[in-house]
Amino acid sequence: MISRMREDIQSIFHRDPAARNTFEVLTCYPGLHAIWLHRVAHWLWRHNWKLLARLVSHVSRWLTGIEIHPGAKIGRRFFIDHGMGVVIGETAEIGDDVTLYHGVTLGGTTWNKGKRHPTLLDGVVVGAGAKVLGPFTVGAGAKIGSNAVVTKEVPAGATAVGIPGRIIEAKKDQAPEQADFDAYGISGDMPDPVARSIGAILTHLKAMEGRVDGMCDALRDLGSDYCAQELPELPDNSFGGPDPEAKTASETGTDEHR
Repeated sequence: MISRMREDIQSIFHRDPAARNTFEVLTCYPGLHAIWLHRVAHWLWRHNWKLLARLVSHVSRWLTGIEIHPGAKIGRRFFIDHGMGVVIGETAEIGDDVTLYHGVTLGGTTWNKGKRHPTLLDGVVVGAGAKVLGPFTVGAGAKIGSNAVVTKEVPAGATAVGIPGRIIEAKKDQAPEQADFDAYGISGDMPDPVARSIGAILTHLKAMEGRVDGMCDALRDLGSDYCAQELPELPDNSFGGPDPEAKTASETGTDEHR
């Protein structure tokens, strides 16, 4: 028991640069208080003291602003930073070294009995305000960006952002020490999947515009008096799409439909 409590305290120093000393952590971190009270409530729940377990959980919520159902299973070195508004449902399962920020909900999407809350494997980081809803798994080392709403499985090492949650794959060549911890589930070079898709569309439209211009020139060479309407200029591709220096089909002279 004492060793587990020491682990909890050290995990706060590892993940929160604002922590200055042990006394401050013991007295001023509601996430730590909520975890310790949950362990008491969970022990009571497993030994069939259901009402008493719910009362301990209720008192913990009143003291800390963090609601953890006593039936939830939580691993070692779990850290809730700030904590206010965090809700963890009955059938949620949380692995080791997981971090949640304020306003996070690990909720269900059905009133049916049985498994209805998510499972977070080791090392998951869930950013502030994120909602993880349903009986699926968030893989080890995955990150969920702030305010994302995730209702589907997240692969190990990937990042989910947006509403609904969209998956960004982890970098294949990322060193383990670089993937150690990202506050709020946000890394410095995290791409935007919507912007990347828009960039790809703009690149494709530019290639199509070049192909249409070539067809108009060919028609004029054959004596046609067809005059195509002038197309509006597309904006510069600043959305992180495909490499703008990559050659298009019209430039290389290849066409998959020929």
